[in-house]
Order: sequence, then structure tokens, then C-alpha cells
Amino acid sequence: MGLILASQSPRRRELLARVGLAFTVDAAGVDETMDPDRDPFDEVARLSQAKAAAAGAGPDDTVIAADTVVVLDGTVLGKPKGPDGAAHMLHALSGRDHQVMSGLTVRRGEQVWSLTAVTRVWFRALSGAEIAAYVASGEPLDKAGAYGIQGLAASFVERLDGDYYNVVGLPLCPLVGLLRQAGVEVLGC
Repeated sequence: MGLILASQSPRRRELLARVGLAFTVDAAGVDETMDPDRDPFDEVARLSQAKAAAAGAGPDDTVIAADTVVVLDGTVLGKPKGPDGAAHMLHALSGRDHQVMSGLTVRRGEQVWSLTAVTRVWFRALSGAEIAAYVASGEPLDKAGAYGIQGLAASFVERLDGDYYNVVGLPLCPLVGLLRQAGVEVLGC
């Protein structure tokens, strides 16, 4: 019985390792296009389920898959298209609150456990110079919503309501609950 992470994300690999689990990575290509007419809450769940289904796994293996988006006023902010796109997103987030949603799926054989974790995040007002310096660092260019809470953008966040690790990309507390439902021991239970 193996544990498989269906993600190439270095952040997800690091977070999963933090809970002391041995795992392999098998991230099959899945079309991550979201349907703009559907609720982002449902879409991230659908995408995480598709990723879990696409991973190569035996009947006794357990697969973990996730998809994370930033949602501002009902609009999904994906990964920015270049520095200008990142600056535009950061200006939109400045002085506002938004939601980070992660679809999380655990699959073992034909059994599937899935949920969507939501964390509300408040940004302080950002100056144009701060945004330009952050964009110039390159850090926001590969991240949903154009920021990484675990990096330089940590100083942008005034507060949050929900799971910090969800904002990083893998909500650990709900994940442990799903893994235990699937029969995976975490911390000896």
C-alpha cells in the first residue's frame, strides 16, 4: 500500500512531508481549465477529483490530489500571465479580503473522499513600489493570485480566517482527516 501525491508542486511535497508521511509523486496531466459559469468552490473540488483519478495507482494505493485558487469577488485569480498580470492582481488584492479555495481529494481504489477548504485572507494596503519590488523578485509569477504567503508576501497579510496551510496549497488538518478515513495512519493512528 503506497501513498501517491498527484502534484508536481514543491510546496505540496514539502507540506506533505511535514506530517511525516512517505510518498511518491505521480502527477498526470489534467486539463485545469475552470468553467467560469460554475462556482469556484465546486470547480476546485472537480479538478482535485480529476487529478486523483488520473494518477497511476494500484488498488491498494492511496492518492492525494489538490487544486488551489484565489477568489476575489467571485472571480478566480489564477497564475498571472507575466509581470504585468501579477501587478494587476496585487493591485486588485491590495487593502481587500479574498478567499483561497483548495479542492482536496483522497482516493483509494474506487473509494473517493473529497472536500473544499476555504480560507479568508485580508491584505493590507500595498504601495505601488512594494508591488513593483515583489513582482521584480519573480516570486508571484507561478502562484495563484500572484502571491505566496510563505514567502516575501507574508508581510502583505494582515490576518486570515481558516487554515494557513490551505493558503500555501495543501490544507493539512482536513487532509489528515481524509487520509484516516481512507485507512492511512498518520502519527500512529
